[in-house]
Amino acid sequence: MTMDDKNISPQCAENASPGAETVTANPWEALRRFTAARIALGRSGVSLPTQPQLAFQLAHAQARDAVHLPLDVAALKAQLQEQGVCAAQEVLDVQSAAADRLVYLQRPDFGRKLSEPSRQQLLELFGTQPQRRYDVGLVIADGLSALAIVRNAAPFLAELMKRIAPEGWSMAPPVIVQQGRVAVADEIGELLGVKLVVILIGERPGLSSPDSMGLYLTWMPARGLTDASRNCISNVRPEGLPYPEAAYKLHYLMAQAHQRSLSGVALKDETASEGEALDVRRNFLLGDA
Repeated sequence: MTMDDKNISPQCAENASPGAETVTANPWEALRRFTAARIALGRSGVSLPTQPQLAFQLAHAQARDAVHLPLDVAALKAQLQEQGVCAAQEVLDVQSAAADRLVYLQRPDFGRKLSEPSRQQLLELFGTQPQRRYDVGLVIADGLSALAIVRNAAPFLAELMKRIAPEGWSMAPPVIVQQGRVAVADEIGELLGVKLVVILIGERPGLSSPDSMGLYLTWMPARGLTDASRNCISNVRPEGLPYPEAAYKLHYLMAQAHQRSLSGVALKDETASEGEALDVRRNFLLGDA
């Protein structure tokens, strides 16, 4: 036996032996089935076990990739056509004032407005008439995760269209924005002449959700509005808020916005879960009369 062998503690020698268990399980590991959060991962000594550590590094890389992935506009148009949302030639594509991804990340204000050529493009197509000629306008923006749009935009819109079709609302041509942020929909909606604009946008990637899509709704969109004028539905994806549930909530908000001519902090989501009837109970003090 060498001097180094003598300095190895019995516990270390046991852990180093073939087949020995080196990961200490967390006593509340059973709770992991209720969440995708990184809880109860166990430990190896004072560190994370190798497998959770590698999974974390992979998730971090996927989140970074989602931020920098460019949006394939042609492929998105094809998806919209395949899902029956609209014909590819009906979709307009524009660019924010952020010329590239680096500028987009460094200057959020540039992503909130159109580039001058894109603004002129919409002005030439729709003019400058002050009246609101369309009931609804749909905007799709890459945001901070083009991956979220590639995976979720077309199937979600197919679900939404089934719900809003009976309303008979007039629809403006859909618009795809590259390097766009939420507020760019206000300028687009104003130029299109819509009463209500809805933007689908890739949300900031998380370490368990690089493909989360957000929905923002604004009544009478115009440049200069703040977040107080918008309603938000977040985490739209199969592993988060499923398409039918998200479409159900958005349809409710759209209908309420048209009925009440408002959106934002004055408009609350009072929907129940999809397929769940509202439980209207009688006051027990009044009896069953």
